[in-house]
Amino acid sequence: MASSPAPPPTLSRQETLMNGFSRSPRPSNRPRLDAAPRIVPQPEHQNVYRTPFILALVLTPFNLIYRLLSNSLGLFAYLFSFLPRILSGRAGSRAQPRRQGDTTGRRPLNARDTAARFIREFEEEYGEHGLDFFSNGYAQAYDLAKQDLKFLLVILLSPEHDDTSTFVRSTLLSPEVVNYINDPQNRIILWAGSVQDSEAYQISNALNCSKFPFAAVVAHTPEDSSTSMSTIARISGLIPPSAFVARLRAAIAHHSTTLERTRASRIEQQATRNLREEQNSAYERSLAQDRERARQRREEEEARSRTEREKKVKADAAERAARDLEQWRQWRAQGIPAEPSASGEGITRVSIRMTSGERVVRKFRAESDMEELYAFVECYDILSDGVASSSPLAPQGYQHRYRFRLVSPMPRVVHDLGGGDAIGKRIGRSGNLLVESIDDDDDDDDDGYDDI
Repeated sequence: MASSPAPPPTLSRQETLMNGFSRSPRPSNRPRLDAAPRIVPQPEHQNVYRTPFILALVLTPFNLIYRLLSNSLGLFAYLFSFLPRILSGRAGSRAQPRRQGDTTGRRPLNARDTAARFIREFEEEYGEHGLDFFSNGYAQAYDLAKQDLKFLLVILLSPEHDDTSTFVRSTLLSPEVVNYINDPQNRIILWAGSVQDSEAYQISNALNCSKFPFAAVVAHTPEDSSTSMSTIARISGLIPPSAFVARLRAAIAHHSTTLERTRASRIEQQATRNLREEQNSAYERSLAQDRERARQRREEEEARSRTEREKKVKADAAERAARDLEQWRQWRAQGIPAEPSASGEGITRVSIRMTSGERVVRKFRAESDMEELYAFVECYDILSDGVASSSPLAPQGYQHRYRFRLVSPMPRVVHDLGGGDAIGKRIGRSGNLLVESIDDDDDDDDDGYDDI
């Protein structure tokens, strides 16, 4: 059916399309723009509910009858598919909004897949084109335009409308319109959809679409709308490419200054925020460095204090050990019996070479324990000098450890204290012994020279 030429727009319609582009400097005289809400479609087929088994069993006959009727009606609609076009032509060129519940045979998809399906069908219908359609839902395009302060151009098409094909081929795909939309300086995001889909249908209701083809420009206008996104221009019906571009240019030019100010303000705010974050980061780094230096100083002081305490503890322990050792030697020297005479029976003569190189010859009773021989070597300097404390007492809690061993040189025999034998049994009637010092590393190997 041939499409009738578009009637000239009236003065009131022009004012509506221009959305009150007043040059008055006073904001109070400027009419408020219509808010452009953020539409998130929710298809009715999105939620699937499982019918209880008993109820499904009861409804099975009705379900079969419904399927038979649906298939019959589907076949009828396929055979007489030309009837809706004829009826719509008789009804006039004004397109009535489709109801969301109408049966179109289109499978409901999510926003991204719906956009991909529209772009594919558009290319199949009109061939290759230079338009860069937004490949996601309207809500995502809406958010991107709000975030980047761009203009969102919404194109709504009705495939059943007679002017749709003419509008797309002669206006929307004209080089003048394509070049203007694709110009990066105009900062346009192009989103298009078919009202046969749920998302585009909801958007047409939200934007008060009353005639197809329909185009609307949505932009960030916080001073004119509570949602900060407003519809700044509406273009309905068949329109020449030059007029289409003129209305887009007028709307974009009118609001570009406001967007530039907002963009500059955001850049300034972002720069201030970045500067504040850098200052906070520098402060945190400086604070972390101060904390690290304080921690290191504290650890160094603690290590120094711990080292000093350990040194003091060791010095006190060494001093106490030396004092206890001296007291023990004084006490033990008093318990060593005098040297027996040579004419007595059961005498063992021992020649001892001290660690200093001095050789000492002394007689001991053969039945005396080997510990007495060790005690004599330990207390030899006290016994030889004759200087001893009067009635010394053994130190409390002290366990003496001999730091030397007595060894017969040839053959080498170590006479330790582990066996507890008598001197005569170990050495015989006479013997030569060497005094060998024991290092601290040898303590674990020589457990025979322990406390008495």
